[in-house]
Amino acid sequence: MKKISIFLALVVFAFITSCKRDFLDIVPDNIATIDNAFTNRNEAEKYLFTCYSYLPQESNIYQNPAMLVSDEFWTYWPITSLSRLPSGPQQIARGNQSLTFPLLNYWDGESDGKAIFRALRDCNIFLEHVNEVPDLDASQKTIWAGEVQFLKAYYHFYLLRMYGPIPIIDKNLPITATTEEVRVKREPLDKVVDYIASLMDTAATKLPISIQNRSSELGHITRPIALSIKARVLTLAASPQFNGNSDYSGLKNADGTALVNTTFSVQKWQRAAEACKQAIDLCERAGIRLYKFNAAVSNISDRLKLEMSIRNSVCEPWNQELIWGFTNGTGSGIQLQAMPRLDVARSGNESTLGQLAPTLRIAELFYTKNGVPISEDKTWDFSNRYSLKTATGADQDYLQNGYITAALHFDREPRFYADLGFDGSQWYMQNKTWPVQAKAGQGQSRRAAFGYSITGYYSKKLVNWKFVIQDGLSYTQEQYPWPIMRLSDLYLLYAEALNEASGPSEAVYQYLNLVRERAGLQSVQSSWDTYSINPGKYRDQAGLRQIIHQERGIEMAFEGSRFWDLKRWKEASSTLNNGVYGWDIEQTDATGYYRPKLLFNQKFVAPRDYLWPIKENNTIVNPNLVQNPGW
Repeated sequence: MKKISIFLALVVFAFITSCKRDFLDIVPDNIATIDNAFTNRNEAEKYLFTCYSYLPQESNIYQNPAMLVSDEFWTYWPITSLSRLPSGPQQIARGNQSLTFPLLNYWDGESDGKAIFRALRDCNIFLEHVNEVPDLDASQKTIWAGEVQFLKAYYHFYLLRMYGPIPIIDKNLPITATTEEVRVKREPLDKVVDYIASLMDTAATKLPISIQNRSSELGHITRPIALSIKARVLTLAASPQFNGNSDYSGLKNADGTALVNTTFSVQKWQRAAEACKQAIDLCERAGIRLYKFNAAVSNISDRLKLEMSIRNSVCEPWNQELIWGFTNGTGSGIQLQAMPRLDVARSGNESTLGQLAPTLRIAELFYTKNGVPISEDKTWDFSNRYSLKTATGADQDYLQNGYITAALHFDREPRFYADLGFDGSQWYMQNKTWPVQAKAGQGQSRRAAFGYSITGYYSKKLVNWKFVIQDGLSYTQEQYPWPIMRLSDLYLLYAEALNEASGPSEAVYQYLNLVRERAGLQSVQSSWDTYSINPGKYRDQAGLRQIIHQERGIEMAFEGSRFWDLKRWKEASSTLNNGVYGWDIEQTDATGYYRPKLLFNQKFVAPRDYLWPIKENNTIVNPNLVQNPGW
């Protein structure tokens, strides 16, 4: 053990900061030895769960950079200890990332980041020893090895997406390794991508197509997960951030090895499209399909049933659309952060915060009821979208009858009303439909220095419809696994890859329209031909690219996709260098409230902010590690 400890210290010293490792979750009797961890099935299973334990919790706004680092949500500032909000992500969103002490540091496992390199070490240990477990049958050894091979590939991908080219940790170094050997270097991005894809392919051959024992194995990796995430990896590699990006021409190792190929390759898009189709075909074999609400609820309108198809594609536990659900998913955290204080008559109302606030920019992203952007619909008054309008009985499923709200909130697509709560909206839940009234002094308005929406919008999409506020600062809720990957995401990746590989086609329209149909919209062709001021937009590659990007932004809203999409499309530098706006929530009347209020002017520095910085001390300790551009 002394030799092992020395070896681990060297590796950690080389490419992550020093840290204390707690082995109590994987070995008996406080004896921290690798041998004890694989003496029997139970102990080996503990080590398997340790390999899983490093998975970043995507629904945790403290851990997931995609939630509060972009422009999708905004929060009040400053954030105090009472706020129940993380300040680190908002610091990054405000341009305050640090080279000396990076925020959300997944390289070193600091500042709410998981220690991913430590995860890779534990995955390698598991794979080296799983075949030694005496009471584990051969088929289970194969499946567990496949799960950990996938996790190992996924951890490499997580680092790649944040940092770009990374070291490949295929095997743990021997304890006899020299100082120079532990000073790992970054590998060319294409090599890392090929390594990840190959490892996911290998894992897929060992994994079951579906979970056999749902009472004990939900959350374990399956073959559809492996191939779907592989499709996501290859789509990232084909996207403009890493495919022909001259911004990285100077990113080279000390020996001159270029780390990013700056020559565009359409073959990367073709490879991504093939991977997406392979994953889609397997998902269909596994019975994975777009979710449709079919609960025995007879007293709601068809419009509300459509809304529940949209909302419950995320919030219904283990529904048929879910490809990969993270079991340590939603807990109370994100639902409390998303849901306003709906039930003002109960003391438990104070438990909900509603401070995960969508921005006005996102509210404007959603289509009109005709399925085209609000700036393109020739029947929709875009220039007067902030003017006041009174809801009538015809709007009652969406809006409160007789209530004055912004014209922006009228005649929008079903996903707008399914995903967003706002002043004048209706919030349907299993126990009741709640009116949202958020101007100063009203039920859902700001009441204190924390626990409110700074923009006037709420992320309804993230709240399960069975959430019930009770007395005594309590509530009941149905938790759901966080959707790391669902089928509509995969459909849209496939449509994007096909369009980039060869331009518009019936196959591109087919997969776009499957997502739109579930959302209650006409086809892309019909919507643009009938309602758009640019009816031919979907017929050329550039126009269809814009449509696909916006469709992804809408369909995947609030799920942690937008931040990474803007980066891989190289659109972050244009999108995240603008003002963040919400409504003027301190006003009591509609005229004062419905004035767009500037909350912050974002600053995104390109190419620096497209990649996370490697902590400065790491590059000092290990001179083989070159820093990312701009840091």
